Amino acid sequence: MLRKTVVEAIGTFFLVLTIGQVVLDPGAGALAPLAIGSALMVMVFAGGHVSGAHYNPAVTLGVFLRGRATATDMIAYWVAQLVGAVLALFAIRFLKGAVPVTLLTPPTATAFVAEFLFTFALVYVVLNVATTKGNEGNSHYGLAI
Repeated sequence: MLRKTVVEAIGTFFLVLTIGQVVLDPGAGALAPLAIGSALMVMVFAGGHVSGAHYNPAVTLGVFLRGRATATDMIAYWVAQLVGAVLALFAIRFLKGAVPVTLLTPPTATAFVAEFLFTFALVYVVLNVATTKGNEGNSHYGLAI
């Protein structure tokens, strides 16, 4: 279990670090999603065969609800993901310093619906490409995720 949670923490760390680096860079523009997707893809390739490469509590919940993880695994993964994300926060703060950020405040309902839909899409893809019996033991699904 230790190896799996370390992989989850590392993958989450690099995913959140990449998001923080490109979202806070006004020059990233249209390349920001490509950088984030690429970081996720390589972390899935690197850790998928060890932990399943969830890197997101919603994915871990989906895998648990599908019956492919125990409650103990789910909680351990959540803790590892939280640790990885918090460490990434400190790294971003160190690398970027105090960056002025323009806060966008979309209507709460709009933000909720957007987050729900795209999180659903992510979990749906993960469950259908990474937790099916035909794909056990390989990480080729990194690009799809």
